Amino acid sequence: MIRILALLALTLAVNSLTEAQVTVDCTAGQSLNHALSKLDKHTPITILVNGTCSEYVLISGFHGLTLKGLPGATLLQPTAGPGSLFNTVLLIEASRTITVTGLSVQADVSTVSAIGIGHGSSDVRLRNLKIQGGAEGIIVFENSQVSIANVTAQDPGYTPLGVYDASDVHVEHCLFEDSTGTPWHVGIDVAASHVTIYGTTIRNMQVGMTARGGGIIDVVAFNTYFPFGGLSDVVIESPARTNFYGVAVSTGSSLNLNSARLRITNPGQTWGGNTGGVLVSGGGFLNAGANLVVSNSQGQGIFVTNNSHADLDGSSITGSHHGGLIVVNQSSIAVGSQHPPTVISGNLTDLFCDSKSLITGGANIGNATSVQCTNLLAGDSVPIP
Repeated sequence: MIRILALLALTLAVNSLTEAQVTVDCTAGQSLNHALSKLDKHTPITILVNGTCSEYVLISGFHGLTLKGLPGATLLQPTAGPGSLFNTVLLIEASRTITVTGLSVQADVSTVSAIGIGHGSSDVRLRNLKIQGGAEGIIVFENSQVSIANVTAQDPGYTPLGVYDASDVHVEHCLFEDSTGTPWHVGIDVAASHVTIYGTTIRNMQVGMTARGGGIIDVVAFNTYFPFGGLSDVVIESPARTNFYGVAVSTGSSLNLNSARLRITNPGQTWGGNTGGVLVSGGGFLNAGANLVVSNSQGQGIFVTNNSHADLDGSSITGSHHGGLIVVNQSSIAVGSQHPPTVISGNLTDLFCDSKSLITGGANIGNATSVQCTNLLAGDSVPIP
C-alpha cells in the first residue's frame, strides 16, 4: 500500500511538472497568442518557443509566466496590419513575475517597438535577448518595474531602451549599439523615471543616456538579480565619432555615480558648442565622485548651464578638444576633497566660467593649466566671518 501511494505521488509530481510547461512550435504553424489564450493566467507556467513566430504577442494580466526561446527562436513583426493598440511586437501589460528569455525579437524602425512593458507590470525580467530594430527596442511605461540583463539591442529607430511614466528599470551586462550612422539615436532615454545601470556598453549613439523631466540615472553595481562578477563599468563610446552628448541631464533630472564607473570616450563634436561628455542643463544635477572618466572629447568635457550644478570629487576629464569644465548661466561646479585630485588636464581650456557662474574647490583640482574663470574659489566658499 505504501509503495502504491509513493508511485501515485511520483506520478502526480511528474504530471504536475509536465502541465507546467507548454511548447509552441511556430515552424508547425502554432501560435503563441493561441497558446496564451488557453492558459490560466494565475498559474505559473513556462512556454517553450520553437522556430520563427510572426505575430503580435500580448501578455495581459498574467502572473508567473516564463516565455523561453529554444535555440534560434525568433519573434518577428508580421508583414500586415498594426499590432496592439500600443503597437509593439511583444506587449506585456498589467502582469507580474514575467520572464522572457532566449528570444530574438525583430521589428521595423518606424511603426512599432520590439518589446513594450506597461500598465503597472512588475518583476518583469528580460534575459539573454537579441533585439533588432523597433522604433524603440524596449519601452517601459506607466509605473512598471523591469530587470534587463544580457540583452543586445541594435539599430533602433530612436532608442534601444525608453523608460517613462514613473517606471523603474535595472540594467546589467547589456550592449546597446547603432551601426547605421544615421541620427537621431539615444542609448537610454529616461523621463520621469528611474534607471539603475552597471556593466553595460552603449556605442555610437548621438546621445549615450538622457535623463529629463525629473528622471534619475544611478550608475551603481548591484546584486539584486545576479551575484557580483565581471566588469562593472558603464562605457559610452563612439568609435564612429557620431556622438553629440555622452550623457544629457536636463529639466530637474540627475545623474549619480556610486559604486560603478562611467567611462565616456570620444564624445561630442569638433565644433564644440555644448556638445561633449556630460551636458547638465535646466536645473539638472550631476553627482560624479571618483567614478567619472571623460577622455578625448571632440567638444567639451563637462558643460553645466542654465541654473544647474555638478559635484566632482576625484573625476578625470582629459584631452577635450575644447573645454574641460565649462560652467555658464548661473550654474556651479563644486570640486570635493575626499578623493583628490580631480584631474582636469590636457584640454584646450581646462576651466571656464562666465561672470554669473562659479567653480569651488579649486585647490582640489590637479593639473589644470589653462584657466578662464574669475569666479574660481580655492575652497567651498568665500571667507566666512
